[in-house]
Order: sequence, then structure tokens, then C-alpha cells
Amino acid sequence: MRVAVVQTSPGIDVDVNFSTIRRYTEEAASRGARLVVFPEEAALLADDEIKPRMTEILRDVWPRFEALLAQLARDHGVTIIAAGYEPNEAGRPYNTIVAVDPEGAEIARYHKMHTYDAFAYQESAYVTRGSELPPIIDVDGVRVGIANCYDVRFPELFRSMADRGVDVISLSAAWVSGKGKEEHWEVLTKARAIENVSWFLASGTVGADSVGLSRVIDPLGVVVAAADAHAEGLVIADIDEERTRSARRMLPALENRRIELDYSIR
Repeated sequence: MRVAVVQTSPGIDVDVNFSTIRRYTEEAASRGARLVVFPEEAALLADDEIKPRMTEILRDVWPRFEALLAQLARDHGVTIIAAGYEPNEAGRPYNTIVAVDPEGAEIARYHKMHTYDAFAYQESAYVTRGSELPPIIDVDGVRVGIANCYDVRFPELFRSMADRGVDVISLSAAWVSGKGKEEHWEVLTKARAIENVSWFLASGTVGADSVGLSRVIDPLGVVVAAADAHAEGLVIADIDEERTRSARRMLPALENRRIELDYSIR
């Protein structure tokens, strides 16, 4: 299965963002991709100008975003995973990832569980945390798990995907730059692939405040395709199921676990 991991630079102009999504979906499909992954905030950048008006703005933006993904998936015969802010009548919006199949039907919706409340930032000040584990979808017989940015720092979340038979993990991110942050991104994305012996698709935003570095990592931690830290673009790679099986034969870590033991500290 060919996948396209998209690296974009979303802003506060929704029409520009939507045009970018259209352009890269068309290009990905023309290059044979069956799955197209967009980064966090693909629909709208939540900057300081937008945050006070998020609820009002999203009433218009979110339905248009859903309709756009459905149309593009149908038109190009691809599965799309993309993120945006979803209105929440009960309070602050959700940071949501939606997956749409080639018929344009929504097949999964994930509300980000772990809001980025670290490094002097507080995402929970304007986002409502999700309360359900990330979903796993089927794309051409390949089981794909869905996660969002800061989730990558919580290995137990990804272990739950492995327990549910995941083959590929998709992470949509807007990884904030800073001292040591690029190194964290490099290490954490590889670690999540290696420990779960699964492919890892990391789609990041690029810009003044984010690191980019989108990549596709194989089940043994080899980066098979990657983008730089500066430019928008596509990362194209083929998910090889035999490579997955071979990796799991060589490294049967999931089978070697002693899950009958109590690991808790007493």
C-alpha cells in the first residue's frame, strides 16, 4: 500500500489551507497513494488572533472541512486522515482527527486525549481533552491506528494499538520547535515504531514555530522517507506487509511480553 505523508504550513486563512489540502491530495493520488495523512491543525492554525473567536469561527469552518475531506476522498479514491478543531457545544473545541474512506464516508473520529500542557504551553486552555482511545481503521486490509502530536510521549497509548492488532500508526502533529525538541521528535517517533514493531507515519506542520521533519519509519526503526524542517511537500512510501512480517519474526517483542506479570510499583 502506497502512503503519502503531507507536510504543510497552515495559517489562519481557511481558504488557503483548504486549497493546500486539495492540491496535495490530488498530487498524492496521482502518485498512487491509497492513504493520505495531513498534519495537526491542517484546517486552521490556532494562533493568538484566532483563539478568542474559536467557537464562533469553527461553526462555519468545521462543516466545510468535513465536506472537503469527503469530496476529495471520493474524487480521488483515497482514504484521508486529517486534523482540525471541532466545535463542542459543551465547552472548548476538540482537537479532532477525522478519517474518511474512498466513498467519502467518515470511518473514524478521534478527539486528542493528551493536550499539550508542557514546555510553558497550555493547550487545555482552549481545547477539550478527548476521553476515548484512538481508533484503528482498515485501509486496503492494513490496520492503521490514529494519534495526535503530544500523544507520542505516552507509549501506553500506542501499546493499546498493538494489542488491537495495528500494522501502521499515523501521527498528525504540529511539533513545536525549541531546544532539544527536534531530537525528541526523532527519538520518540522511532521508538513508537520499534517498540510496537509497526510502521509509523509522522505528518508535521512546518513554519516559524514547528519543526516539520515528517517521515515514514519501518517496523525496525529505519526512516525510509522523510521531509526536511523547512518546506511543504509530500513524503511517499510503500508499506510492505512482508517487511512487517519479517520484522516481527526477527523481533517478536510483542509475543515476548510477560503480560501475566504485575508491573505496577507497590
